[in-house]
Amino acid sequence: MNIKPLFDRIVVKAVESADKTESGLFLPSSAKEKPQSAQVIAVGPGGLVDGKEVAMQIKVGDIVLFNNFAGSDFKLDGEDVTILKQSDVLAIIEK
Repeated sequence: MNIKPLFDRIVVKAVESADKTESGLFLPSSAKEKPQSAQVIAVGPGGLVDGKEVAMQIKVGDIVLFNNFAGSDFKLDGEDVTILKQSDVLAIIEK
């Protein structure tokens, strides 16, 4: 996969969600929500966005949390990816 996002955009790939609930019930794929956490696979260079200088805080490999309705979903090399603005990211998960 070779993609280079522009400006303050990042490309993320969803982290697999659980197939069963905490109580042990198995979920069909239609019942699963869109993942809210994802691994960053590409980061734009930042720069001048809407007249303001944007420095990128996120790097490739980070696991991030974002709103369900943020970004645009695409298929890239047969994989589902989402392209977000850096400002759509709510938090970086540190381990």
